[in-house]
Amino acid sequence: MQLRIFTEPQEGAGYETLLAVARATEDLGFDAFFRSDHYLAFGGDGLPGPTDAWTTLAGLARETSRIRLGTLVSPATFRWPGILAVQVAQVDAMSGGRIELGLGTGWNAAEHRAYGIPFPERRFGMLTEQLEIITGLFGTPLGERFSYAGEHYRLDDCPALPKPVQDPLPIIIGGHGPSRTPALAARFAAEYNTAFPPKHEIGGRFANVRRACEEAGRDPADLVYSVALTTTAGATEAEVVRRAAAIGRTARQMRATGIAGTAQEVVDTIAWLAEIGASRVYLQVLDLQDLEHLEFIAAEVAPHV
Repeated sequence: MQLRIFTEPQEGAGYETLLAVARATEDLGFDAFFRSDHYLAFGGDGLPGPTDAWTTLAGLARETSRIRLGTLVSPATFRWPGILAVQVAQVDAMSGGRIELGLGTGWNAAEHRAYGIPFPERRFGMLTEQLEIITGLFGTPLGERFSYAGEHYRLDDCPALPKPVQDPLPIIIGGHGPSRTPALAARFAAEYNTAFPPKHEIGGRFANVRRACEEAGRDPADLVYSVALTTTAGATEAEVVRRAAAIGRTARQMRATGIAGTAQEVVDTIAWLAEIGASRVYLQVLDLQDLEHLEFIAAEVAPHV
């Protein structure tokens, strides 16, 4: 089981805080550092203010050396696909080939209004075309040109440069829809992720993706199946309660909806996720000042999963 650290910087974290978490992620042996791609806090003032996901990852690409880096997930509404392809390829080169692109439709209408970003009612077609364009640009042989004419985007005679270091660069597609999202994952993704699902639905969501792969003539085993869940762990019940309270939750809520408890409880939850098909878990940590939380998970949980 691969354990990845997943952060939500829009809730209040500048670059230096994210750098400290990313360095701890690397030093403690976790597989990857991922971040959300949002511009508006969901609660509180969000001070010091949002950080741009791909600007952040560019910095971290130069200040880390081993861990994978990526978004979970970038909204298709935020960036033109040609520009996003350039950004991702450049940051992949800056990292020496450690970038993964999570891409989704976008869902938070309020942050679009706040920052003047168009938010059309129907966005699934935009996401599909962005995936077609980005994979088309990355897959165009050197010296050839790429053109595309869709409902939402048009590219004419694009040189399809730069290329990422990785070929192919891993794409992550997440969501909970029973048919359209699994079909996109089967067509484009290296990984399917389900984020913060009701636990009883995880196995069914994985099954939908496996079914979509079979219908598309793709081996379902080609994909990584992953889940993202909020995490609060501690050596004692008092620590679990304290860490849950620090993010506005109770220990009971966290046990019901996330990955929570003492070391053995967390190990058992991750083992259950493995049994139902997950091979990668994104541990969403919301208190980014609590690096001892990461140290505890690395020492007391990771060796057993």
